[in-house]
Amino acid sequence: MRYFALILICSFFQFNFSQEIINNPLLSEDPIQQKKWVDSLYGSMTIEEKIGQLFMVQVFSNKDKAHEAEIAKLIQNQHIGGLIYSNGGPVRQAKLNNELQAASKIPLLIGMDAEWGLSMRLDSTYAFPWNMTLGAISNDSLVEETGRFIGEHCKRLGVHFNFAPVVDINTNPKNPIIGNRSFGEDRDNVTAKALAFMKGMQSAGVLANAKHFPGHGDTEQDSHKTLPSVSFSESRIDSVELYPYRELIKQGLSSVMVAHLSVPSLESRRDFPSSLSKHIVTDILKNRLQFNGLIFTDALTMKGAADYVAKDVDGLSKKTLSEGGEIDLMAFLAGNDVMLMSEDPEKGVAKFIEAYNNGVITEERLSHSVKKILMAKYKVGLNDYSPVGIYNLESDLNRLKDDLLYENLMENAITVVKNNETLLPLRDLETKKIAYVTLGDDDGSVFLEELKKYTKVHEIKAEKLDDLIEKLQNYNTVVVGFHKSNVNPWKSYEFSQKEMAWLYEIARTNTVVLDVFARPYALNDLLTIENIESIVVSYQNSKISQEKSAQIIFGAVGSKGHLPVSAGQFFPVGTGETFNSILNLSYGLPERVGMDSELLKKLDSISNYAIDNKMTPGIQLLVARKGKVIYNKNFGYHTYEKKNKVDFDDLYDVASLTKILATLPVVMELEQQGSISLDSKLGDLIPEYKNSNKRNVTLKKMLSHYAQLKPWIPFYYATLDSVTKKPDPKYYRSKKSKEFSVEVTNTLFMRNDYVDSIQKIIRDTDLLPSLRYRYSDLPYYILKSYLEGFYDKSLQEITQDRFYRSLGANNTTYNPRKKFSLKDIVPTEEDDYYRYKKVHGYVHDMGAAMQGGIGGHAGIFSNANDVAKIMQMYLQRGFYGGKRYFKSETIDKFNTCYFCESDNRRGIGFDKPQLGEEGPTCGCISMTSFGHSGFTGTYAWADPEEEIVYVFLANRTYPQAGKNLLLRENIRTEIQRLIYEAIIE
Repeated sequence: MRYFALILICSFFQFNFSQEIINNPLLSEDPIQQKKWVDSLYGSMTIEEKIGQLFMVQVFSNKDKAHEAEIAKLIQNQHIGGLIYSNGGPVRQAKLNNELQAASKIPLLIGMDAEWGLSMRLDSTYAFPWNMTLGAISNDSLVEETGRFIGEHCKRLGVHFNFAPVVDINTNPKNPIIGNRSFGEDRDNVTAKALAFMKGMQSAGVLANAKHFPGHGDTEQDSHKTLPSVSFSESRIDSVELYPYRELIKQGLSSVMVAHLSVPSLESRRDFPSSLSKHIVTDILKNRLQFNGLIFTDALTMKGAADYVAKDVDGLSKKTLSEGGEIDLMAFLAGNDVMLMSEDPEKGVAKFIEAYNNGVITEERLSHSVKKILMAKYKVGLNDYSPVGIYNLESDLNRLKDDLLYENLMENAITVVKNNETLLPLRDLETKKIAYVTLGDDDGSVFLEELKKYTKVHEIKAEKLDDLIEKLQNYNTVVVGFHKSNVNPWKSYEFSQKEMAWLYEIARTNTVVLDVFARPYALNDLLTIENIESIVVSYQNSKISQEKSAQIIFGAVGSKGHLPVSAGQFFPVGTGETFNSILNLSYGLPERVGMDSELLKKLDSISNYAIDNKMTPGIQLLVARKGKVIYNKNFGYHTYEKKNKVDFDDLYDVASLTKILATLPVVMELEQQGSISLDSKLGDLIPEYKNSNKRNVTLKKMLSHYAQLKPWIPFYYATLDSVTKKPDPKYYRSKKSKEFSVEVTNTLFMRNDYVDSIQKIIRDTDLLPSLRYRYSDLPYYILKSYLEGFYDKSLQEITQDRFYRSLGANNTTYNPRKKFSLKDIVPTEEDDYYRYKKVHGYVHDMGAAMQGGIGGHAGIFSNANDVAKIMQMYLQRGFYGGKRYFKSETIDKFNTCYFCESDNRRGIGFDKPQLGEEGPTCGCISMTSFGHSGFTGTYAWADPEEEIVYVFLANRTYPQAGKNLLLRENIRTEIQRLIYEAIIE
């Protein structure tokens, strides 16, 4: 019988212990050892030490030694149990925290308001977006990942409690203290986001804190300045404001912060703070919601709190109330466990001791809260405390994976709320003339520069509205960026009356895309949106937000976000126009596409090596993978005089890249539409070739460099004076005239008829004696003549009309000095053999120069970004920016090595990887890859298997072409090898 009774007792104990495990979020993975530690420590503590545990005081790591000494004194004399840090830097905080922990007999519980991570970056931006921004994201796993990363930040800094997430349902746009801190106005969305955030953070070993109970969402008053009032009925609060708490509690929420609010429907005493209300804290939070985690007051220093305290509460006398510390005591008696930021902790502790001695605080009540605090300390590892490591602290708080997540979050959050006639994403760029107008009081330069990566965009400014409207008449699309400060989530977000008037007028006369880099409530004051075709909400004015918003506007990234709140009369909560990417290049971090940032830094080293050793004055270098540009840098200067640094918009003479950037796509288009075929013969295509020795040469053989054509003919040499070796007056004049109009340079004009002579020389020249692979420029002279005759236009006009404008390749052109400033064009040589001057803005290749700068084999100037667009179009099997240029079969047909078995690696126009040891690539690249190189030092290559585009632009020919050290030392192919070594998945 006694044995049976013992079994019943043990079973009962086990049942109760199991229930405790289920309901208590502060239990550790080893609750038995936790209980032993808590009970042992509690039993050894004095009454002063126990009461001290109930206080968490504010610390500023950026204050002076006097402040530090004051906090240390509180720890030693009042036995304070916890600290909440505000302001300062990570290293200062860690050092101070280590010192203060050393001063405490019992390890301190450290808290921090790190709702968006830790603001530790050099550019002073927060680690992650505001909650309002996160509320726009449909994928809750991203929010959970955000919570986990923030938890990892906190843990690394020695922070145990993060006072997040805010679970207030923000139904009042004018709420001055919540706003961006809320996930939104829909209770289910707020709950889902808060739950994901909580799970993520607590999975990192940092305890979450849901605030501000019972709900701070609908008030227009700032709780830091007064006692706000929330006037909803009890049933409304129960069904809406309390809903997130109820769900988070079920899932193991560690703690709750009770708000500094007056809630008349829950507390009958007029103007009585929630944090002091026993009904709100104990009856509702602890009993009705069955919450067993830690309960924090909001800051007890909130302005005017004492003014609302009744003069006789729960047996406290007026005398007791007048001596100080009464707020702390009342908060404790209401059911709170931790008195946060007491106005006077010394008086507060004294008041508690007095109340304990007088029986106002019972031992049971005291042990209830103190043991919960000690349980939390055990759960976060303070039973085995070790100081915060200082080494690498800042780098550990500024991790690459944090930036990767931020980038992904913004891509998923930015919301298109209006999109008349599917204006976005912007496409058909050949028809667009785009202007950018900035409104607001913050910088939008990152946004503008990102827009310009896709097409030509001009910033238009004016002091007067009439002048602005007049300037905008030259454009058919206007992007208006409304940029407001991103310094903190409380900054102003509204349009001024003047800005709204300007916006209405711009929209009345133009097609407008409005992009709001502020909280959605900025749209509240708009009286009409009738004339605004598209509206984008980008939520914040951070660098990444500006970049990603531009990419969404041009369809490089799809639109995914939905409004987490209602924005004025036009946009209810949940609004969001979604669309997929139209496969423009996007821009982002390497790890997003399986590349290693650290390994890619080797590209910097080899590029600098090439410049330091005078292999080229400057370099533009770009790498893209899976449609994303992940490395885009410039090195060196235009010349060795080092006057002009290489910039992203600078134009390089790409030399023989012209073959695949200009001539080849036109040929491919004609072949695709059936006008020609790869088996077409020159004698059939061009009447003048019917009786020549080249009449049976096919396009396939000619473009594969397998047609017995001579590699090169120095056409210019025959036009030089035989004695002086300078341009013969028979063929040239220094000024343009009707007979001499072929512009070689601005001081050298060739006789018109010699262009035809070049074609005749090619037609009449002998074929090589044997059929074998020999690289030749001559096919592209021939094709240039054919294509211009077919279209009755210059190759410049053909390529612009059919490709470059629609691709947004506005920095790609023949004869750039007719369109661009010389300061934006990189020179190629100090010519002492033909033109006898600096070749600057004119094509370097002599044969192309003798065709007015427009050659089929050379003459194109471009920058790395534009070359990448064209190569990406090829890589995407003829599709780019929402437009199909070529069928997949056409790409395959031209990207085929037809004569590999004859030791000829070439495709149709495209170069291909080597068949043996030596060749144009690193030898580490797939055989499906293709590209080309250029005499001036240029290189462009695409690999369908690894989805990589690599562009290298240089002017290694400056000041003299001489020895090709870039080629001799394999700089371009060594960079290619390093790119492939950086692939991690």
